[in-house]
Amino acid sequence: MASELGKSETAKGIDILKHILELELAGLVRYLHYSFMIFGHNRIPIVAWLRSQADESQLHAVAAGEHITNLGGHPSLTIGPLLETHKHNVDEILREALTHEQEGLQEYRRLLDLVAGRNIMLEEYARRQIAAEEEHAAEIGKMLRKPGSIT
Repeated sequence: MASELGKSETAKGIDILKHILELELAGLVRYLHYSFMIFGHNRIPIVAWLRSQADESQLHAVAAGEHITNLGGHPSLTIGPLLETHKHNVDEILREALTHEQEGLQEYRRLLDLVAGRNIMLEEYARRQIAAEEEHAAEIGKMLRKPGSIT
């Protein structure tokens, strides 16, 4: 088993990490925006959760940027797509957030597929991020369920 990535794999890894960085930066902006648009009697806990997700997106963006430079790449200054749907009820926001989390999960899985058995640091990073994104998706899924939906 090789302990290093070849030039081609390194270039692919940098490209995937750049896309991850862009997605995480978009997540930061997206979650902050969502937090501004929450109204009603449940506002405080929902805003707190959304802002914690924004903080986590920032941490994930920093990690991706550090891995890019570790591989000799140049981090992107681009932020991923920020489509304004003008859907601001909590369920719509959560569905958009779930779509965003699933896109990030797909990219972390692409990274894991590329580096598995070749770069332990990136392999472990990808696994941690996959676990975190799966946890976020599960959390959002629970929030979208109606009370009493468990049989």
